[in-house]
Amino acid sequence: MASVTHSALRRALLYVPASSQKMLKKSLTFSLTDNVTYDLEDSVTAQNKHSARVALKEHLIEHPSRPPAVSELAVRINSVSTPHALQDLTVLASLPNVDAIVVPKVNSASDLTFVTDVLRHVAPKRHSSVPKEEGGPGPIKLIALIESARAVMDLKDICSASPYLDGLIFAAEDFALDMNLTRTPSLSEFAYARSAVATAARAFGLASTIDLVCTAYKGQEGIARLAEECRNGRQLGFNGKQCIHPNQVKVAQAMFAPSEDEVNWAVRVVVADEKAEAAGRGAWTLDGKMIDAPVSGKARAVVEKAKRCGFDIDSLREKWQDEEPE
Repeated sequence: MASVTHSALRRALLYVPASSQKMLKKSLTFSLTDNVTYDLEDSVTAQNKHSARVALKEHLIEHPSRPPAVSELAVRINSVSTPHALQDLTVLASLPNVDAIVVPKVNSASDLTFVTDVLRHVAPKRHSSVPKEEGGPGPIKLIALIESARAVMDLKDICSASPYLDGLIFAAEDFALDMNLTRTPSLSEFAYARSAVATAARAFGLASTIDLVCTAYKGQEGIARLAEECRNGRQLGFNGKQCIHPNQVKVAQAMFAPSEDEVNWAVRVVVADEKAEAAGRGAWTLDGKMIDAPVSGKARAVVEKAKRCGFDIDSLREKWQDEEPE
């Protein structure tokens, strides 16, 4: 799978408490994972912020190469409303194996402007406009956590705030607290906010739209709940899921990857569309259904995502090489 530093494929974003030496070491042994985010915020108590930051820095320096099974390493810093955020960024953002910064409690564009200004000082070579040095790290990314009513109302400004911004995450628990809501299994109370986050990310061309945490992860019941939440999130336009346990990763990856049927359909459309385009045809049919520019565009997007998910697209193109536009 290609590194998400470039392809931004974050189907599963797995949080690891930065205060736990055991979990820091275990994070090096995870099976194929899209993103591992070391958490300095909610999982670390106030009195342990400094020690957790130091421990995480030592861990990242001791292991300068990203584990082969992990596509992206990120750090969730503390909220910019706290004195810890600046220290987190100053100590950790310049490390070459930190691919992304997850910014919690983003309430307005100014929160991301602050982080952007700090990054320009502490990691000047990681800006998207700076050519990547051969063998060096690529541009650092920002992923913003949307956790309040104010943030939902200010999504347009937030999405325009930083050239580093690469994705949005919807955080249900803090949003529920802000709105005085009670989370239910149907998640219907979050429908407006989740849809707003997914729509804004797509409107501004952000690569990742990560859905809320599923708090269930044990046994068949927990896995079934996770799968249903992923299915629901995908229908709203999300392309990834926050995970709080390694058991959740494979399910999230599978649920947010295109199915074999989807990929076969997409490859058939792309192959036939290339022939239709060469013949000067703007619209055509496949299996009795009209294929026009939006449909073929969707098919190409599915093919590109399938490549990053490990599908052998070359073999599928060979399989469907005789597909013709009807």
